[in-house]
Amino acid sequence: MANPSEHIVKSYDEELKHLNSLIGRMGGLVETQLDGAIQAVLRRAPESAEVIVKGDAQVDALETEVGALVVRLLALRQPMAVDLRHIVSALKIAADLERFGDHAKSIAKRAIAISQVPRIPAPGLDRMARMVQAMIKDVLDAYLEGDTNKAVKVWRRDAEVDQLYNSLFRELLTYMMEDPRNITGCAHLLFIAKNVERMGDHATNIAETVHYQVKGTKLPDDRPKGDDPSFTIAEGQG
Repeated sequence: MANPSEHIVKSYDEELKHLNSLIGRMGGLVETQLDGAIQAVLRRAPESAEVIVKGDAQVDALETEVGALVVRLLALRQPMAVDLRHIVSALKIAADLERFGDHAKSIAKRAIAISQVPRIPAPGLDRMARMVQAMIKDVLDAYLEGDTNKAVKVWRRDAEVDQLYNSLFRELLTYMMEDPRNITGCAHLLFIAKNVERMGDHATNIAETVHYQVKGTKLPDDRPKGDDPSFTIAEGQG
């Protein structure tokens, strides 16, 4: 990340700090959105879910603010080298955080629907969500601290999320085969779990962006992944 002492114009440093602040605020908000959405599912609380759905507008507004600031910095400051990577990376991270927020909104909408059908046990969902919540927190810390080691650790944890998703998939598929009355509730839970898994992918995207921002090099193209979901489906059908 840029060293403030390198900039002659003090307002430039302030703008870069503000950019970091916006990313930090977005990150904190989507963490809260994920936690609230999952709790709305587990507690069958449609009123809480409605709050999460409405809260997505705040995430979108922050992404717009990041975009406007990035355009300003590129146009007026003509950044180079580390500064340029810092500014462009912030734009990419904001896009991933916005998608993260969209997934939280989708989960909240499912929470409203799932509150109207019989309860289906899904203990792995809470564990999976907590893991992704920790990933987004850690990767944002990595961004703010310029810590590539921390970013790489987040990148590697994506495989654990995939494994939890596949395990939950098998479990819910079993419930559906045992009793057709479970199909609606299990289908909602499967979509919710997939949203959480995609959040893990966005946290991993951010980890890759942080590594590029700091080092100027990319992480390997092949991410560590859990077992193939297509195998999970075939196994469930057999």
